[in-house]
Amino acid sequence: MPQLIWLDQELYFPDLELAFEEPDGLLAAGGDLSVERLLLAYSTGIFPWYDETQPIMWWSPNPRSVLLPENLHISRSLKKAIKKNLFTVTCDTAFEEVISACADSRKNAEGTWITQEMLNAYTDLYEQGFAHSVEVWQHDKLVGGLYGLALGAVFFGESMFSRSSDASKVGFVHLVEHLKKCNFQLIDCQVESEYMNNFGAELIDRQTFKASLEKLISDPCASNWQELECASSTI
Repeated sequence: MPQLIWLDQELYFPDLELAFEEPDGLLAAGGDLSVERLLLAYSTGIFPWYDETQPIMWWSPNPRSVLLPENLHISRSLKKAIKKNLFTVTCDTAFEEVISACADSRKNAEGTWITQEMLNAYTDLYEQGFAHSVEVWQHDKLVGGLYGLALGAVFFGESMFSRSSDASKVGFVHLVEHLKKCNFQLIDCQVESEYMNNFGAELIDRQTFKASLEKLISDPCASNWQELECASSTI
């Protein structure tokens, strides 16, 4: 029986191959959620995922769910919803509102949700320019959104919420179209879900994902995130 590796204040992570097979991808526990540790984690294929009753848990699942931006699939019904212009989409105008709404939406759901500690940590990442939010508005009311990290040519999706039909989907399409325009090469979806599979996500093994990160993290993509609201105008 493998033993769980506990992190201290030293800024490091164990080799990904030491991750548990069950539960899939559990790599380590402990440490902190400093900006430096989070950047190291994401750039090497690791992310935190835990609830308020647990210590910080670090994961690297195998296989990994990813979406290549050029493989984005938009259903016919979603295209119609986008064309109706029912929503206004912005970027980085209400990060704390978005992440708080994502946390609220997960409190009553199965699985982990965003703790106050994580909310504070990702807000720090946002303030330093690494994390970004997409906001979806209807009649000046925030009805959907998502957030994640942009490192090199990779966008690491974290969470989304929706308070109106298709709101988060419309926001996600705007995001992907923007990422394509800015030459991002990979979107990390973390674990498989039917929701992301419907957009064209696929599974790759851990080593392939790690090799992709080693190549793409050092490939800077120029992005004016405020242009995202116009990204899907050609859909």
